[in-house]
Amino acid sequence: MTRPFVRMLAVATVAVASAFNLHAAPAQGGITHYVTGETKYPFSPAVRAGNTVYLSGQIGNDATGLGKDFETQARLAMDNIMAAAKLAGMGPDHIVKCTVMLADMKNWDAFNQIYRSYFQAGQFPARSAFGVTGLALGAALEVECIGYVATPANAH
Repeated sequence: MTRPFVRMLAVATVAVASAFNLHAAPAQGGITHYVTGETKYPFSPAVRAGNTVYLSGQIGNDATGLGKDFETQARLAMDNIMAAAKLAGMGPDHIVKCTVMLADMKNWDAFNQIYRSYFQAGQFPARSAFGVTGLALGAALEVECIGYVATPANAH
């Protein structure tokens, strides 16, 4: 990734994390839940179990709602994934597997173009993509990922 893009991604990640008031809940039995301060939805954006971090599915929304078009939603979904990853002490290079759910498979190529910009060429995570008949809040896509961190849970 280019340095300006990395800086832009870091700023966007902090902005998204701040918007969702994300923080880490105390570890219980080696599991850490990274949660929102106040949420109406019953899930954690990220959960760490040992060296594996599970990033909950993210849709293309922000504080104002869903993005107006597919490209905006795709960028917002990836920004939300990266914010959850950063909260758990990870960057894009720690993500090892992603699952992409598309409401319309015709958007697969458009998503791939956006997705590429979040990872270093040649170091893409393993990935699955499939079409679905419906997503939360009427979203056009959802992305969930799994990451790996080599540091002990109490070191981040």
